[in-house]
Amino acid sequence: MRTVKLLTPLIAATMMFACPQLAMAQDEWPFTSGEYVEVSGIEIDDGHSLDYANHLAGMWRKGQEFALDQGWITGYEVLINSFPRKGEPDVYLLTRWNEWESPEEEEARAAAYRQHMAMTTTQMEQASGQRADYRELVGSMLLRSMKFRD
Repeated sequence: MRTVKLLTPLIAATMMFACPQLAMAQDEWPFTSGEYVEVSGIEIDDGHSLDYANHLAGMWRKGQEFALDQGWITGYEVLINSFPRKGEPDVYLLTRWNEWESPEEEEARAAAYRQHMAMTTTQMEQASGQRADYRELVGSMLLRSMKFRD
């Protein structure tokens, strides 16, 4: 019972940060929601950095530029982990956007993307499988930027 008493304030504080609507009920939340940011961590096998860099500069960039031109995303970037420790990704891929699409819009975007890339779903899966020979997705996060309320 003592543990519950000690943890109650911590749980309440965590919930207020995790659920802004709870904090707003008590006081005005000091942030407004910003962009979504997807971060993917990629580990590259020794000797294949150039292979993966060429993929990013080619196919990946072509797809990201198309999504940016369509207004589906607001930005993207590649971050290199200059001093990766054991188990850390070598590369982080970031993609930013403002809102989720509906299921119907998702289907339409997928069709437009396949047409732009001039690849079928099967071909895209095969290309991904070939990259799996030298790179591994070791983690992915979905973050939400927060802007200070004026």
